[in-house]
Amino acid sequence: MAAWDYEYSVVVIGGGPAGMSAAIAAHDCGVSDVLIIERENALGGILRQCIHCGFGLELFKEELTGPEFAERLAEQVEQRGIECKLSTMVLNVSRDKLITTTSAEEGVLTIKAGAIIFAMGCRERSRGALTTPGTRPSGIFSAGAAQRYVNIEGYMPGKEVVILGSGDIGLIMARRMTLEGAHVKLVCEVMPYSGGLARNIEQCLHDFDIPLLLSHTVTKIHGKGRLEGVTISQVDERRRPIPGTEQYVECDTLLLSVGLIPENELTTGCGIPLNGATKGAEVDQDRQTEVPGIYACGNVLHVHDLADYAAEEARIAGKAAAELVRGETGTPADIRLKTDGKVRYTVPQRITVKKDVTVYYRVSDVFDTPRLTVTAKLPDGETRDILTKKYIRLAPGTMEAVKLSRDLTGELPDGTVLEFRLN
Repeated sequence: MAAWDYEYSVVVIGGGPAGMSAAIAAHDCGVSDVLIIERENALGGILRQCIHCGFGLELFKEELTGPEFAERLAEQVEQRGIECKLSTMVLNVSRDKLITTTSAEEGVLTIKAGAIIFAMGCRERSRGALTTPGTRPSGIFSAGAAQRYVNIEGYMPGKEVVILGSGDIGLIMARRMTLEGAHVKLVCEVMPYSGGLARNIEQCLHDFDIPLLLSHTVTKIHGKGRLEGVTISQVDERRRPIPGTEQYVECDTLLLSVGLIPENELTTGCGIPLNGATKGAEVDQDRQTEVPGIYACGNVLHVHDLADYAAEEARIAGKAAAELVRGETGTPADIRLKTDGKVRYTVPQRITVKKDVTVYYRVSDVFDTPRLTVTAKLPDGETRDILTKKYIRLAPGTMEAVKLSRDLTGELPDGTVLEFRLN
């Protein structure tokens, strides 16, 4: 008798845009027994509450809302007959690819997988992570929670609103709250630049005359039963409040858009190391982690600008997982990727197969007219610049990409380190 209840060639954990795209890609590469496990009662992930436009331009070549984008992918999943276990929570994943799940319908199950793809997405950083002094009144929400209240539940969190953080969710909620009749007084950002896309700054703030205060943060919260106001202060280059710059802003609602954290509890549970910059797993060009047969994609790997990009990356993982279970392997390589600090991180962090590789990266600050240089440091000590690319401007809020061809990576010996640096 088998030590597990079910067995599948490929199991995808997470039914958002990345999870569905990975499952579709694995199925299209010839693997018929693919399973998606999703803890919500429907596929779609965070897209179900993202009713604004801007999705699908890369993947479907037309502008869609979040629910429309999710529906397109869900239809493709259904058309292929890919099995889904909804309202099912994954409790544990072992290094030998045994998955323990629980659900009201089936109880506790053990599922054996030939390959596993992590696509659990990310969660928002909470007020507790900010250590902001003050009381604990009602009226303080993460931007994503407020988005769910307004777009799905039909409730308005408040009328006089301050938003801390200029991430894309915060910018979109500034517009959404304004359209629903609230008064968004300002958006304050602790960094000297916005963390959101330029188009969202233009369409969500400038178009609605909502002020954006850079190098400012909330330094005190006022109110007992309900939020009455916040104190905001200017910060120095080390993000410390500057005495004498405090100003009180009356409000009944504070929305927090202060960063996203990949949901990597399952990843660390099976001993997979995380990257300090991305907070996701260390992966190769196929998005395979250091445990063979376990892959990661989408926002659980690193936070993406667009759902289209998360879906595109997930296809890489889905195709690679299918090739693994079918016994297809490429020519091995051993190349590591390193950054200089100005380039904050790269994905992937290593190249293990000689093939064309697209390297995604983010920078740590705003740079005008920078030049990206990729330098190969060979095991014998020789160094050579293999790629140079000039930009007009680079900012942390936008993910960039460069392509390394197989001809380029294939000629580099094992043990080579590729350093990504800005000049």
